[in-house]
Amino acid sequence: MSELNDLSNVRVVLVEPSHPGNIGGAARAMKTMGLSDLALVNPGRYPDPQAEWRAAGAQDVLESTQVFESVEAAIADAQWVVGTSTRVRRIPWPLMKAEDAVAGIVERQASQKIALLFGRETSGLTNDELQKCHCHLVIPANPEYSSLNLAMAVQVVCYELYRQLEANPVDTNQWDRAPANSAQLEALIEHFEKVLVQSGFLDPDNPGQTMTRLRRLLTRVTPDETEVQMLRGVLKQLAGRAGEK
Repeated sequence: MSELNDLSNVRVVLVEPSHPGNIGGAARAMKTMGLSDLALVNPGRYPDPQAEWRAAGAQDVLESTQVFESVEAAIADAQWVVGTSTRVRRIPWPLMKAEDAVAGIVERQASQKIALLFGRETSGLTNDELQKCHCHLVIPANPEYSSLNLAMAVQVVCYELYRQLEANPVDTNQWDRAPANSAQLEALIEHFEKVLVQSGFLDPDNPGQTMTRLRRLLTRVTPDETEVQMLRGVLKQLAGRAGEK
């Protein structure tokens, strides 16, 4: 794999994994496909000898693993977030098969920070966590038994990423500004909600799906850092003018 496509910008995030063997299995799956950035959110048991045993020759991935207390912290610097999901949503979100979602990662990985979220062994990712993602990835499987082991799901996605990069190496997407990361986007959404409540447009006691749909819009268009700053400047001015009346 070329230096341009070394996958150092791709982080695999396991959210509240309960079994340390799955952590080690995920580390091994990552290393075989050229990934090394593993993050854990509130793991049930880690560090643990079972994780080291299952990792086999990927102890270096485990040694560099970062542990976070929240999904928000784990993806704060990510500019493109992909969540694995089998949930049917009331409000549809961009949903892609693994091959198509990985193609989007391939387009971005050389110039953007990517986070791949994998949910809990028993319940996956929550709706709130899924709403922090730009798109949702689904691994096609036997509809009569479609539940994949966590480490196996990581292996499938990592393999697809490696395969596509080997087949079609890509150069960086040239853009005049870097895409906003997850923390910047969250701050913008919070700013929007505050101003919408202050203006009377949004009833905090009965918000409906307004903020969910606004979040979907902003994640779909993937604004860059300057665009986020500009929107926050507009919101600040509008809030100030409303306060004068």
